[in-house]
Amino acid sequence: MKEIVVSGIRPTGNLHLGNYFGAVKSFIEMQHNCQCYFFIADWHSLTTHPHPDNIRHNVKTILAEYLACGIDPATATIYVQSDVREVAELYLYLNMNAYLGELERVTSFKDKVRSQPDNVNAGLLTYPSLMAADIIVHKAAKVPVGKDQEQHVEMARKFARRFNTIYGVDYFVEPASYHLSETAVKVPGLDGSGKMGKSEGNAIYLVDDAETIRKKVMRAVTDAGPTVPNSPKSEAIANLFLLLNIVSDQTTCDYFNDQYNACTIRYGDLKKQLAEDISRFCTPIRERILELLKNDAYLDRIALQGAECARASAAKTLREVREIIGFRGN
Repeated sequence: MKEIVVSGIRPTGNLHLGNYFGAVKSFIEMQHNCQCYFFIADWHSLTTHPHPDNIRHNVKTILAEYLACGIDPATATIYVQSDVREVAELYLYLNMNAYLGELERVTSFKDKVRSQPDNVNAGLLTYPSLMAADIIVHKAAKVPVGKDQEQHVEMARKFARRFNTIYGVDYFVEPASYHLSETAVKVPGLDGSGKMGKSEGNAIYLVDDAETIRKKVMRAVTDAGPTVPNSPKSEAIANLFLLLNIVSDQTTCDYFNDQYNACTIRYGDLKKQLAEDISRFCTPIRERILELLKNDAYLDRIALQGAECARASAAKTLREVREIIGFRGN
């Protein structure tokens, strides 16, 4: 029997190269070896009070981008979180056994309190129990996460263990983190430091056209250039070479490395080649995204198909959970 894997993404904007090489590429590979549930976390997005039009647009966009990248709805279950109402019921039950002190100590909650002090809502506080419900409703064995999400998976383990202990059962699986960093690539941004991200404003999106990519890459931070042969690269230049290694062939990478080590490199030439290679990588995905976004009927059909599959899994869990707690199972 295949291991069950669950992962979600909040619909807060387009996917970028960091998302693709940091997670989605792993999902594409994982879907053939595991029973995968990939969901679009629209309930989670409510903690920032988005407009209904934004939710609908962003859900549609993420769904199209997942499909365009290569996640196969015939192989993996792709669904919208709010289409599986059983998750909300399990969220309620988990909250009854979640304690205020432990929720207030979650790092992401403390970060949000600092960053949005005028919107410290209950959804932010109970974010870990909703995430736990998303995971254990399918009895997931693995949760692909970055290091920054490890605490949420640990909370899911804690809530699963607590349910089993309170009701004297061995029912929920304690999910394990699958660290994407073991197989995924950390894609740097174009600002000379850190990783690529939406909030940092340093991202290249999969839907960006060639001209947009060229402008972004040509603005990337560089330095004055090497003056000593074989000198170490500054962080900004190392980032450009890492991007080159991700999207370019080995001959191109070797050429620019040789140019750098000989102190003859022209960063403008490097950027032009990098922009061209990123564009070549993104163009087929971009074209597929735009094609899918024109086909609402197809996207609706995929979402409905995914919801039916996810609800079948979740409904079985909830029937058994109700009986364990003492409610009617139907």
